[in-house]
Amino acid sequence: MSAVRESLPEGRYGRSADERADGRLKIAGIVLGVLFTGLLGWFGWHYVVDSKLSAEVIKFEVVGDREVQMHLEVRKDAGAAGTCTLRSRSADGAEVGRKDVRFEGPETRIDEVVSIRTTARATSAELVGCTER
Repeated sequence: MSAVRESLPEGRYGRSADERADGRLKIAGIVLGVLFTGLLGWFGWHYVVDSKLSAEVIKFEVVGDREVQMHLEVRKDAGAAGTCTLRSRSADGAEVGRKDVRFEGPETRIDEVVSIRTTARATSAELVGCTER
């Protein structure tokens, strides 16, 4: 005699354990995705809104073997003061010059050409960052 196996009708007695686990994983993924997106938005908002001092390098020019000039544009709140750090590098990537430039006063936009003295011929100049005081 052969054994005939009867199967239960699918879905008649609720969802299987595998289906319940899949549903929980989907919910956990959605919750984590929403939290991550919210956190990313919060960091972005505070980076843009809370920044009272920001700067941008418009251009730079290597003037000689021992000097680089940078055209820097600074945007800040009217009463804010801060310092921007600039540096220049040689062809091999070594830092050959660094300068901290202070910005104060009531102006909200400052265009300034800054000279950086170097220890060797520079090939690039960059803005490292700005900090508010």
